[in-house]
Amino acid sequence: MNHWIIAPVILPALLAPILGFVMRHDITLARAASVAGAVALVAIAVGLTMLAAGGETHVYRLGDWPAPFGIVLVLDRLSALMVLITAVLALIVLLHAVASGWDARGRHFHALFQFQLMGIFGAFLTGDIFNLFVFFEILLIASYGLMIHSGGPQRMRAGLQYVIINLAGSTLFLFALSTLYGVTGTLNIADLALRVQEIPTDEAALIRVAAMLLMIVFAVKAALFPVQFWLPGTYANAPAPVAALFAIMTKVGAYAILRIHTVIFGPGIEATDGLAGTWLFPAAVLTIAVGAFGVMGARRLMPLIAFSVVGSMGTLMIAVSVFTPEATGAALYYLVHSTFAAAALFLIADLIVTRRGADGLSAMPASVQNGLFASLFFAGAIGMAGMPPLSGFLGKLLVLDALRASPQMALAWVAVLLGSLLTIVGFARAGSTLFWKSTALPPEPVPADGAVPAAARPVEVAPTMVAIAVLALLAALAGPVAGYLEGTATQLFDRGGYIGAVLFPQAEG
Repeated sequence: MNHWIIAPVILPALLAPILGFVMRHDITLARAASVAGAVALVAIAVGLTMLAAGGETHVYRLGDWPAPFGIVLVLDRLSALMVLITAVLALIVLLHAVASGWDARGRHFHALFQFQLMGIFGAFLTGDIFNLFVFFEILLIASYGLMIHSGGPQRMRAGLQYVIINLAGSTLFLFALSTLYGVTGTLNIADLALRVQEIPTDEAALIRVAAMLLMIVFAVKAALFPVQFWLPGTYANAPAPVAALFAIMTKVGAYAILRIHTVIFGPGIEATDGLAGTWLFPAAVLTIAVGAFGVMGARRLMPLIAFSVVGSMGTLMIAVSVFTPEATGAALYYLVHSTFAAAALFLIADLIVTRRGADGLSAMPASVQNGLFASLFFAGAIGMAGMPPLSGFLGKLLVLDALRASPQMALAWVAVLLGSLLTIVGFARAGSTLFWKSTALPPEPVPADGAVPAAARPVEVAPTMVAIAVLALLAALAGPVAGYLEGTATQLFDRGGYIGAVLFPQAEG
């Protein structure tokens, strides 16, 4: 076994309590340890991605207990990709939080940040659906604390709604797990895949119930209609670096749908064939509509970006709902793009709001570095809306191309294109109000104490520029990246290879 597979879970799990109990009173030491941990996680993630690039499925058996009796972690191209995205995003966000001083507004920011990473990495690597629930709870508990970091009544109210919705989702998750275990006697993903395919259709009513319950749970995590309403309030009121990290949270739900509803309940499984896609497609279309109209109607910058995240999840899930390797490859490309596009916009918003003093979309005297912030904002908006030359345009093009053979092609194309148009209009309106109309107003008088908003230092702007650079790099390397992701999707749909690697050790390469 390769012990590096468990490292993304173990490293933040060990670092978090040290940060929480030993370093919480020394912000300099906590920052150094947290950033060092994030850098190490990026290096580990790169190594795991290289390990998985050959197309083999690697299994880590805790205690060397064989599956399905022991706990297993599974590394394939999909899980390695998600670990790499999370590690790079976490480092960008953490550097912004340190540079902007957000981390100093509470003693436990860095400890909660590491616990959050532990939960996310565990969710991507686990080969057991019960441990998926466990890691969901770890990342959610940490996210509760990060959501209300630095306090405030609005943040507390949004955090309460976030807690209630996710507790309801966790309850449904337990119902689904108990149903599955009662019918099959196992919760190992590979073992479930074997047992579910052996159940006749006329005896699979409880399996279909469990599959739909899991779809609802993962739809909550992915903010799909009609359970998307928690996201705008949560992301709009969370500290901006936390909202940027939360860009990967919805992708945990998308990953779970891909993994569970492909390997266990996927195409070719007689008991559940077509069940997920039937419900997922209309939910994705309506999610795009909610996001687009939310962007158009937003009166504040943070909700504007939050609704654009909702719309991007709809676009992603339209491709996922087809459940073919071609569409899944396109979905994965768009997943990578939308994660960094959302993070970049939230980090840009933090720079803007800090200098303006408010996030209302109304004309105010131009702030310091107005031109720089305008350039960054429009770069992020171009990426999120899906305009060339950044990767959003190519991502949506790949999604539309993958849907050509789908019976719902016309509706999918109309939803994606119309949603993109409304998003472009919404961001253009917001940008013109924030930056162009502001230059026509007389500058604000200098306060008597001489205090004026400080210009952003290079170290504060750099993380945002890196996030935008990732979008440019995805566009420049679209061919190789798309090819790699097509291979990733093909491996995901190779259920036999996954089952053999997990349940039959001699099948490992």
